[in-house]
Amino acid sequence: MSLLQSQPTAYFKRPATSRTVGSGERTLLLMILLTLSLFGAIGTRLGYLQLIEGERNQQLANENRIRLIPKRPERGKLLDRKGRILAHSRFSYSVFVWPMVLRQAEWPQTRAIVAEILNLPEDEIQERLEQAGEYSPTLVRIAQALPFDQVVALAERSYELPGVEIDQEAVRDYPHGELAAQVLGYIGEISAEELDRRQDEGYRLGDIVGQMGIEAAYESQLRGTWGGQQVEVDGSGRIVQVLGEKPSLPGKNVTLSLDLEVQRAAEAALGDRQGAVVAIDPRNGEVLAMASRPGFDPNWFARRVTEAEWQQLQSRQFPFVNRALQGFPPASTFKVVTAIAGLESDTFSPDTILMTYPSIHGVGDWNGAGFGAIGFVTAMQWSSNTFFGQVGVRTGPTLFLEWAKKLGLGLPTGIDIQGESAGFLPDPAWKEEVFGYGWYPADSVMVSIGQGAVQVSPLQAAMVYATIANGGYRVKPHLLRAATEQPEWQPVPLNLKPSTLNVIRNGLRAVVTSGTGQALNVPSIPPAAGKSGTGEDPPRRSHTWFGAYAPFNNPEIVVVAFGENTGGGGGSVAGPMTLQVLEAYFKK
Repeated sequence: MSLLQSQPTAYFKRPATSRTVGSGERTLLLMILLTLSLFGAIGTRLGYLQLIEGERNQQLANENRIRLIPKRPERGKLLDRKGRILAHSRFSYSVFVWPMVLRQAEWPQTRAIVAEILNLPEDEIQERLEQAGEYSPTLVRIAQALPFDQVVALAERSYELPGVEIDQEAVRDYPHGELAAQVLGYIGEISAEELDRRQDEGYRLGDIVGQMGIEAAYESQLRGTWGGQQVEVDGSGRIVQVLGEKPSLPGKNVTLSLDLEVQRAAEAALGDRQGAVVAIDPRNGEVLAMASRPGFDPNWFARRVTEAEWQQLQSRQFPFVNRALQGFPPASTFKVVTAIAGLESDTFSPDTILMTYPSIHGVGDWNGAGFGAIGFVTAMQWSSNTFFGQVGVRTGPTLFLEWAKKLGLGLPTGIDIQGESAGFLPDPAWKEEVFGYGWYPADSVMVSIGQGAVQVSPLQAAMVYATIANGGYRVKPHLLRAATEQPEWQPVPLNLKPSTLNVIRNGLRAVVTSGTGQALNVPSIPPAAGKSGTGEDPPRRSHTWFGAYAPFNNPEIVVVAFGENTGGGGGSVAGPMTLQVLEAYFKK
């Protein structure tokens, strides 16, 4: 046997040397140093996170488990002068989402289910969520005033809708539907553009704001203050405990000068006609009624307007326009302005007699023959165009327009809602600029009978008749009921001569007793005075007007009725409308 064969183990065995001693210790030492380095780095990072960014990380942790459930305040009520409700709040179901609870992978399916049940576009739901922010801890409203079938459908599929909540909240309610819609206005959720403008006022996403009328004019009083609950939730979004609660503060109630019964009568008098009816107290300018047709139901805007409702609105002729505040040719109701200008100019006296004719300067009397030699009272009684045309020509446009402006025409009344037109008073400078030639006697005739380019709103006409009724004071019409018996705005004396007032009052009384306004000569109301008007609007049908006040000796109410393109005469169409409102007022 060879040496290799007899000693195989000895041949392959590593000889022991001093170099193998301590190699394991070095490895262990290296591992210890590496471990210490790692722990040092982790400790340094923990120290940084705790000491440097501790407050921020604590905030992030809290946002993951603490959420704010906002509680919208109840909006203040709108009340009539006797405390009856014109607008208030009722509780209804709304649907919300919690962005932080939403599972991103499941959100498209959740969104599709919600959109199907609520009949909403998915992109609209997504847009609302993106406005709030992906990690917003507050609820985001998707829809409000849900019908009960949608509430049930959402509840039945709640297991498929993580992060979707149904809750009750106050929703605006107008119990009388379209009644005084253009005056009360309507509310709506604040838009992104408006939110940008009004964030400094404390508005937030989802806020409800007044969009027109009283709702917009007195928004600051009506809106109230938000409250809410701060709650702790677990990982699945369930509430663990309520950490704090701040009650919401309701808005203040606003009492209006409107009288519900008089407003109802004004709406009923208009019926399906386009036009407006205004009733004011001539002593202080309080608006007792302001009706405009066509109108709309403000309840539709307290929730989502349906397609059928929108089509109905589209079929109406400018339903959001308050015709009581828009200018129209005032026709013969304007003759009281002509009489004031003429009698105050010293060109005419209360005893003036003028011959009337079939026509002057191309403008005829409505009977085609004139009324012979008459004075102011008879001219008012029979509404003679040629009589008042002569007064207008001899008074002259400068003095005439001066008195028209003193009476509040050609200027906004200052009523406390938006959308008012100033009306229009043509003058020689306007005529020259627009037509390139001067002012002729025919222009003075047209202005003096309220035709041509003259425009007066029904509210402005009511101001003029209030001046006659109250003894010569221009009042400022307003819708807010005065907190005290003493109004903040005092009537302005126009210093009319007593003889002027006496002549015009007697003329207006004669209109009712034996002239063109005998529709008001009935025992159901106290003795009244007034004036009819029929305004041409070719090629359309004529406008009809009637302005009146009662009782004749101690006036409490002025009513102006206006029918837009109704056809017929002012005495036969607008006169009965005025009577209906007066009967409702004096029924009490």
